[in-house]
Amino acid sequence: MHKDIQTYNQAQDSVDQEICNTLANLIDSELPESTSKIWHAHPVWFLNDNPIVGYSKQKAGWRLMFWSGASFDEEDLSVRGKKFKDASIFYTTPEQINPADLKRWLQKAQTIQWDYKNIVKRKGQLLRLK
Repeated sequence: MHKDIQTYNQAQDSVDQEICNTLANLIDSELPESTSKIWHAHPVWFLNDNPIVGYSKQKAGWRLMFWSGASFDEEDLSVRGKKFKDASIFYTTPEQINPADLKRWLQKAQTIQWDYKNIVKRKGQLLRLK
Protein backbone atom coordinates (compact mmCIF):
# COMPACT_ATOMS: atom_id res chain seq x y z
CA MET A 1 0.00 0.00 0.00
CA HIS A 2 1.29 3.47 -0.87
CA LYS A 3 2.62 5.22 2.25
CA ASP A 4 0.33 8.26 1.84
CA ILE A 5 -2.73 6.04 1.43
CA GLN A 6 -1.74 4.07 4.51
CA THR A 7 -1.44 7.34 6.46
CA TYR A 8 -4.85 8.46 5.11
CA ASN A 9 -6.46 5.18 6.18
CA GLN A 10 -4.85 5.29 9.64
CA ALA A 11 -6.35 8.74 10.23
CA GLN A 12 -9.87 7.26 10.11
CA ASP A 13 -11.79 5.81 13.06
CA SER A 14 -11.61 2.03 13.52
CA VAL A 15 -14.62 0.99 11.38
CA ASP A 16 -13.74 3.45 8.63
CA GLN A 17 -10.11 2.34 8.81
CA GLU A 18 -11.20 -1.26 8.23
CA ILE A 19 -13.29 -0.23 5.21
CA CYS A 20 -10.41 1.78 3.76
CA ASN A 21 -7.81 -0.93 4.34
CA THR A 22 -10.06 -3.60 2.80
CA LEU A 23 -10.67 -1.45 -0.28
CA ALA A 24 -7.02 -0.45 -0.66
CA ASN A 25 -5.73 -4.01 -0.28
CA LEU A 26 -8.21 -5.42 -2.79
CA ILE A 27 -7.48 -2.63 -5.28
CA ASP A 28 -3.72 -3.08 -4.88
CA SER A 29 -3.99 -6.83 -5.40
CA GLU A 30 -6.16 -6.52 -8.54
CA LEU A 31 -4.33 -3.56 -10.08
CA PRO A 32 -0.64 -4.40 -9.45
CA GLU A 33 0.51 -2.32 -12.44
CA SER A 34 -1.32 0.79 -11.21
CA THR A 35 0.12 3.78 -9.43
CA SER A 36 -1.68 5.24 -6.45
CA LYS A 37 -1.56 8.47 -4.53
CA ILE A 38 -3.63 10.95 -2.59
CA TRP A 39 -5.26 13.03 -5.32
CA HIS A 40 -7.66 15.87 -4.49
CA ALA A 41 -7.39 14.75 -0.84
CA HIS A 42 -8.48 11.12 -1.50
CA PRO A 43 -6.83 7.80 -2.43
CA VAL A 44 -6.89 7.22 -6.20
CA TRP A 45 -5.37 4.53 -8.44
CA PHE A 46 -4.20 5.28 -11.98
CA LEU A 47 -3.31 3.26 -15.06
CA ASN A 48 -1.04 5.16 -17.46
CA ASP A 49 -1.85 8.40 -15.56
CA ASN A 50 -5.59 7.87 -16.14
CA PRO A 51 -7.67 7.77 -12.90
CA ILE A 52 -9.38 4.40 -12.50
CA VAL A 53 -10.76 4.01 -8.97
CA GLY A 54 -10.73 5.84 -5.67
CA TYR A 55 -12.63 6.24 -2.43
CA SER A 56 -13.74 9.13 -0.25
CA LYS A 57 -15.82 9.73 2.88
CA GLN A 58 -19.23 11.31 2.24
CA LYS A 59 -22.43 11.71 4.25
CA ALA A 60 -23.84 8.45 2.87
CA GLY A 61 -20.68 6.53 3.80
CA TRP A 62 -17.52 5.57 1.94
CA ARG A 63 -17.94 6.18 -1.76
CA LEU A 64 -15.97 3.80 -3.97
CA MET A 65 -15.91 5.49 -7.37
CA PHE A 66 -14.90 4.07 -10.73
CA TRP A 67 -14.14 6.85 -13.21
CA SER A 68 -15.43 4.74 -16.13
CA GLY A 69 -17.92 2.71 -14.09
CA ALA A 70 -21.05 3.85 -15.93
CA SER A 71 -19.84 1.71 -18.84
CA PHE A 72 -19.42 -1.45 -16.73
CA ASP A 73 -23.12 -2.46 -16.94
CA GLU A 74 -23.23 -3.28 -13.22
CA GLU A 75 -26.49 -2.63 -11.38
CA ASP A 76 -24.84 -2.26 -7.96
CA LEU A 77 -22.79 0.71 -9.20
CA SER A 78 -25.04 3.76 -9.21
CA VAL A 79 -24.37 6.21 -12.01
CA ARG A 80 -23.78 9.72 -10.63
CA GLY A 81 -23.58 12.29 -13.36
CA LYS A 82 -24.58 12.61 -16.97
CA LYS A 83 -21.52 14.52 -18.20
CA PHE A 84 -18.92 12.02 -16.99
CA LYS A 85 -18.79 8.22 -17.05
CA ASP A 86 -18.31 7.58 -13.32
CA ALA A 87 -20.29 5.20 -11.14
CA SER A 88 -20.11 4.47 -7.41
CA ILE A 89 -21.16 2.30 -4.55
CA PHE A 90 -21.36 3.33 -0.88
CA TYR A 91 -20.21 1.33 2.15
CA THR A 92 -20.96 1.98 5.81
CA THR A 93 -19.55 -1.28 7.21
CA PRO A 94 -16.69 -3.55 6.11
CA GLU A 95 -19.12 -6.48 5.81
CA GLN A 96 -20.89 -4.75 2.92
CA ILE A 97 -17.80 -5.07 0.73
CA ASN A 98 -18.20 -8.05 -1.60
CA PRO A 99 -14.69 -9.02 -2.72
CA ALA A 100 -15.97 -10.95 -5.77
CA ASP A 101 -17.93 -7.91 -7.00
CA LEU A 102 -15.01 -5.58 -6.36
CA LYS A 103 -12.60 -7.86 -8.22
CA ARG A 104 -14.99 -8.05 -11.20
CA TRP A 105 -15.34 -4.26 -11.29
CA LEU A 106 -11.57 -3.82 -11.08
CA GLN A 107 -11.09 -6.23 -13.98
CA LYS A 108 -13.58 -4.19 -16.01
CA ALA A 109 -11.79 -0.99 -14.95
CA GLN A 110 -8.66 -2.24 -16.68
CA THR A 111 -10.36 -2.80 -20.02
CA ILE A 112 -13.14 -0.22 -20.02
CA GLN A 113 -11.60 3.23 -19.70
CA TRP A 114 -12.54 6.73 -20.71
CA ASP A 115 -9.67 9.17 -21.23
CA TYR A 116 -9.85 11.42 -18.17
CA LYS A 117 -6.12 12.13 -18.40
CA ASN A 118 -6.69 14.36 -21.45
CA ILE A 119 -10.11 15.79 -20.58
CA VAL A 120 -8.76 19.34 -20.09
CA LYS A 121 -6.82 19.23 -23.34
CA ARG A 122 -9.99 18.05 -25.12
CA LYS A 123 -12.06 20.81 -23.47
CA GLY A 124 -14.27 18.48 -21.47
CA GLN A 125 -14.80 15.86 -24.16
CA LEU A 126 -14.33 12.27 -23.02
CA LEU A 127 -13.12 9.64 -25.47
CA ARG A 128 -13.15 5.90 -24.88
CA LEU A 129 -9.71 4.29 -24.71
CA LYS A 130 -9.18 1.03 -26.54
